Amino acid sequence: MLFGSQRVLDKVILITGAASGMGASHVRILTSQGAMVVVADIDERAGKALCEEVGEDRSLFVALDVTDYKGWEAAIDATVRRFGKLDVLINNAGIFSSGSVETASLADWDKTLAIDLTGTFYGMKAAIPELRKNPTSSIINISSIAGVTGFKNRAVYSAAKWGIQGLTKTSALDFGFEKIRVNSIHPGSVETPLTADLDRGLGQVPLGRAAQVEEVSHLVVYLASDESTFTTGASFVIDGGETAGNNLRDDQ
Repeated sequence: MLFGSQRVLDKVILITGAASGMGASHVRILTSQGAMVVVADIDERAGKALCEEVGEDRSLFVALDVTDYKGWEAAIDATVRRFGKLDVLINNAGIFSSGSVETASLADWDKTLAIDLTGTFYGMKAAIPELRKNPTSSIINISSIAGVTGFKNRAVYSAAKWGIQGLTKTSALDFGFEKIRVNSIHPGSVETPLTADLDRGLGQVPLGRAAQVEEVSHLVVYLASDESTFTTGASFVIDGGETAGNNLRDDQ
């Protein structure tokens, strides 16, 4: 159930990786709360279908490879041509890779960093000129709990996600005087297509389950809305308590 209504009324929000998973959930909930949303993704079929679902009067699909800076510039231009402005950027696109420093391939490193971290940097760089025109702009960078604590056999993925946190906090300092808020969200286990094939136990999660995508989307709505105008440089962990401590050890 949504909390309140029209919390992001007439906000223009660009979301990457928006055609499926958490991104699609963000699109659905943000449009239901009054936003106009740009669905940016490499999957044209799914992206256009999502726009039809939520209403093409309040949505726009743009094809975007987040590793292509010229593509970013084109996406921002398309957003402003259609809706007249850009209020919020949500850097949601990302991929997962496993392996230690020894076992991860050089290709794993290059691809994961390019999409997860460089894509976030490109998006912020391209969006800042439009965001600074508005008094309550917001950048929301989707990281992971692998960006707040060490994760065994996740060297490349964790490096990218920690990088997002550093980029977020530094940018909050750099752009706070222009009233551009920059925050990161660090989900734990979430039920998405990206994680569907992972063999994972949930015993380390105090709440005993993975999150539903909508539970992350509610936090996104808060950070996109004017309810969070004094919130910047923060790292929001949403993980069912997984990083609170060692839930598997019981010495009693």
